Amino acid sequence: MEPPSQVSISEKKKEIQKREADATVYMNFMKSHCCYDAIPISCKLVIFDTTLQVKKAFFALVTNGLRAAPLWDSKLQRFVGMLTITDFINILHCYYKSPMVQMYELENHKIETWRDVYLQYSNHFLISISPEASLFDAIYSLLKYKIHRLPVIDPESGNVLHILTHKRILKFLHIFGKKVPTPAFIRREIQELGIGTFRNIATVQQAASLYDALSIFVERRVSALPVVDEQGKVVALYSRFDVIKSPSK
Repeated sequence: MEPPSQVSISEKKKEIQKREADATVYMNFMKSHCCYDAIPISCKLVIFDTTLQVKKAFFALVTNGLRAAPLWDSKLQRFVGMLTITDFINILHCYYKSPMVQMYELENHKIETWRDVYLQYSNHFLISISPEASLFDAIYSLLKYKIHRLPVIDPESGNVLHILTHKRILKFLHIFGKKVPTPAFIRREIQELGIGTFRNIATVQQAASLYDALSIFVERRVSALPVVDEQGKVVALYSRFDVIKSPSK
């Protein structure tokens, strides 16, 4: 067997170097920008006191078209968590299945009451980030803690400046990403890259009850459910935000 030529070895080295460069192009972009850079000039932010009734809190989210709000504890004088659509789904799922609790009692439930119940089964604490931290650190926190929303808090004033999400980071990349080289993997197919879910997809039957859908959201931890008919054909998409909108109709 003849040894590989110097040309072929050189070509392989160049290919490896190109792949390594592609793998770091976005990472370097995120490291070179701070969270403050991704905050829009104008945005809507709602803050809830933990003594607010759950019903009023979610009505405020729907009215303002928001999916989450930071929670302020007046006794502790600090932010203690976030109220999200996931909480709304968990509340409905938790109390609807319990015959000991009437659903109308939820109207008098305060956010702090729900937190006391929920935190019995988790060690959740508020995860936030400084506006001076890099977007790379923000993405790392989102992935590490498996969260979808990251409050950006000013360390000096203690004020929440923005709630950073995957969507906002992608939008920032879309706007300013043209300044960086386009990596080769951008042209590859989604399935080839392994992005998304292609097996064991969570779906809900068209004739299923709301509680059935809530159960899937809670158990499978998905953000949306394809709605299928009796033949298994997708006829609609039911998202988490649709859950919070339905009571207002």
